[in-house]
Amino acid sequence: MIHDSVVPFGFPAICRKKVTAAFDGGRLTSDGGVLLLAQAERRMGIAGHLANCIADPRDQSRVVHGLGDILRARMLAIACGYEDADDLDTLRHDPGFKLAAGKLPDAAVGLASQPTVSRWENAPTTRELVQMMGVMVDIYCASYPAPPAAVTLDIDETVDIVHGGQQLSFWNGHYGTRCFLPIHVYDTATGRPVAMLLRAGKTPSGAEMAGHVRRLIRRIKKHWPRARITLRGDGHCGRPEIMAWCEVNRVDYVFGLPGNRILHADPVIAGAADAVCVDRATRGWPVLRRHAETRYAAKSWGTTGRRVVARIEASTMGLDIRFVVTSLKDGTAERICDTLYCARGRAENLIKLHKSQLASDRTSCRSANANQMRLILHTAAFWLMWRIQQAIPKATAPDVTSLATAEFATLRLRLLKVAARVIESATRIRVAFASACPDAATFRTIVLALRPAPT
Repeated sequence: MIHDSVVPFGFPAICRKKVTAAFDGGRLTSDGGVLLLAQAERRMGIAGHLANCIADPRDQSRVVHGLGDILRARMLAIACGYEDADDLDTLRHDPGFKLAAGKLPDAAVGLASQPTVSRWENAPTTRELVQMMGVMVDIYCASYPAPPAAVTLDIDETVDIVHGGQQLSFWNGHYGTRCFLPIHVYDTATGRPVAMLLRAGKTPSGAEMAGHVRRLIRRIKKHWPRARITLRGDGHCGRPEIMAWCEVNRVDYVFGLPGNRILHADPVIAGAADAVCVDRATRGWPVLRRHAETRYAAKSWGTTGRRVVARIEASTMGLDIRFVVTSLKDGTAERICDTLYCARGRAENLIKLHKSQLASDRTSCRSANANQMRLILHTAAFWLMWRIQQAIPKATAPDVTSLATAEFATLRLRLLKVAARVIESATRIRVAFASACPDAATFRTIVLALRPAPT
């Protein structure tokens, strides 16, 4: 019986020549760029580091798929756009993925199947997940060739709508749905992911956020004891517990601060707001923005007064005042508001990459531990895409568009979804890409940049 995939079918004739087709091309892959990801993974060693954190009780003499190989295949598939473990059932004999996993294209044994992958997603204990999250922070620190003098870390939570009655799912009135509120931390100046933590879908308390910050900073300080770290976040982070811990441990912060009656009535802020409104009206401008700063101490802060800067904007729509609390003593109010604090918008874009282009919100497991494991794997895929992006040469002319600044979806379309024929002989394996590939030069440059160092 002829298999359905090789039954020929036709297309309209071209120049009086009949056009027929069938899925009988042989050993082809539509994800030839997965070999780039495999090189990036080998350079960073993410799968091996994560696998070392998980206890493997199997009889190693009978093991077909090593734990590192299973995790590697999963993160490679995620980066290529296959976000579900089910996809590995159809990819397990793909020649491109087999080569990326270190297997011969003609080998009878393919990649791990979906049941095997799913079992290991549910296998790690809470203690092992904590170790894996620490490893992800270590990978971030190791990605710098030398300890930086200063880094700014953006911390934010994002809504992750649940798919059923999962552990940690809570009703959130602000979003109007049951969800998780995972915490994302990024080094936005370079686009590096730092840490991702799954948590309940309720607003975090100050003590909870301070605990997460404390563990994160201490892990980073083990690698960079002299680095100056600045935390940046919205009003959820502007809690007295976090600010007090940062001040004691010499960590700077720039946090959003919700406005209140006392802040709006502050003589400095009120006077500056009146002046902005009057000047805008007398000059007939549609909008006018100015800045001011004061010292403020909420009741929950005790007697500690902290520097608060305000962005005051008057327009035809009315008056808008936004506040920022900071430990920084240098810099004008305008620089802190418009340059330092507003730069956290980059973190929102990175979260979108993480969620929409790497599908990290596919946290549909019942167990909270399994969902945290998925979040770690999707973050590992983020690292692979980031590493590919860094290997692309930057544009030398201002009017030239470079893939070095492209989003992950564009990188996947242009560099990963590349068809290739895999030819295996007795002594070598040849991967033949299309001669008309428009990004052949960039592809070759990435391969050379990620080539293993000679031993």
